[in-house]
Amino acid sequence: VQLRESGGGLVQPGGSLRLSCATSGFAFRHFYIQWHRQAPGKEPEYIAGIGAIDSTYYADSVKGRFTISRDNEEHTAYLQMDNLRFDDTGIYYCSRPPGDYRGQGTQVTVAS
Repeated sequence: VQLRESGGGLVQPGGSLRLSCATSGFAFRHFYIQWHRQAPGKEPEYIAGIGAIDSTYYADSVKGRFTISRDNEEHTAYLQMDNLRFDDTGIYYCSRPPGDYRGQGTQVTVAS
């Protein structure tokens, strides 16, 4: 099982980024995929999740600004992040429960 994030970078407040989570080694379409982030000096924070039948879940901190989606043909999940704020800065990583399967993460920095 492998997951690999990409799409992070430096963006100004109010800007947008689209993160990708490319996966392999399991039947992607049958699994729930989730995103977490970890800000410097803080515990990991759940951001969003998407179920096998496209049900979506969001933390209150990102609801209305972030959109999670998936492409079962490409075995990839996405996190569209709009109206980014300073406190969105952190390492974002995707994971696939059950089990401790996660990527290495991608850095998102929101700065002016």
